[in-house]
Amino acid sequence: MINKYRILIVDDEPDNLALLYRTLRGHYEIAKSTSPLAALDMLKQENFHCILSDHKMPEMDGVEFLKRCSEISPETMRLLVTAYSDAAILIDAINYAKIYRYIKKPYNPEELLLIVQNALDYLQLKIDNKLLINDLKELFAGTVTAIVEALDAKDSYTLGRSKRVTFYAVRIARSMQLNPMTLGKIELAGLLHDIGMIGVSDDILAKTEKLTVEEYNEIKKHVHHSIKILDDIKQLDEVVELIKYHHEHYDGNGYPFGKKAEEIPLGARIIAVADAFDSMITPKIYRQYISPEDALAKIKSLSGKQFDPVVVEHFEKIMPAAVREIENAKV
Repeated sequence: MINKYRILIVDDEPDNLALLYRTLRGHYEIAKSTSPLAALDMLKQENFHCILSDHKMPEMDGVEFLKRCSEISPETMRLLVTAYSDAAILIDAINYAKIYRYIKKPYNPEELLLIVQNALDYLQLKIDNKLLINDLKELFAGTVTAIVEALDAKDSYTLGRSKRVTFYAVRIARSMQLNPMTLGKIELAGLLHDIGMIGVSDDILAKTEKLTVEEYNEIKKHVHHSIKILDDIKQLDEVVELIKYHHEHYDGNGYPFGKKAEEIPLGARIIAVADAFDSMITPKIYRQYISPEDALAKIKSLSGKQFDPVVVEHFEKIMPAAVREIENAKV
């Protein structure tokens, strides 16, 4: 928990700046400036949790100023104080400067304090979520590593697969600009998505000929094995939800539950693409090698059927660089 929040207030009118300062000084540590350019220099040298900026200023307007603030310190909460209620201006502030809220003039002190506190509460929530993900990773790091290594040792085909699938899935999730909490869950689910293969017969996994229908049905049971292995770890409840549905198809023709479209968690839809791609380009004795380009073409042909079209679009963006990085790392 942050002991004392630091706020930067910027307004070219000294009287307005003084009013903001008097309203906030008893609650927070305050820095102030009448110059947006000077404030940007302050932000480069000091850490602030929240910035309040006036809208109309001579050096640059508040939207442009807060946009530059977002580039210097993306995590800092940004609030715009404005006398204007023009929808285009406010939409621009939200989309361009990524402000948390705007404060309409004239405002009363109680309203201002409430909006600032809500912004800081939201910041604290984001910080807590990041800490939770880090704690979760530390808690399960040894266990997850041991499980993945046990799976790799069971079958040469799975060697490194969990790490590669995770790598692709995280790259897709970042392209989609998902939040850190969701990224952390996808990362853990990617590493553990095939853990149920431990419950599949060695004879089936080691088979060099094409699988029979019965053998393929046994392979499909690995999803239920995964659920059984992980279900009692309550901290992984949401991660298990992604693992449970990563073989579902966007059109509802997947397994084992027949979920479709938005019924399938987004993380599971992402892992489905990453898993299918790695499976296609990983050589097997009874199957010819497929190039990454051919595998991508196959995945695109199944967009809207097996795979979420939006996920496929983002995968197409990240695929070439991701494949090169994996090849260089020899994962």
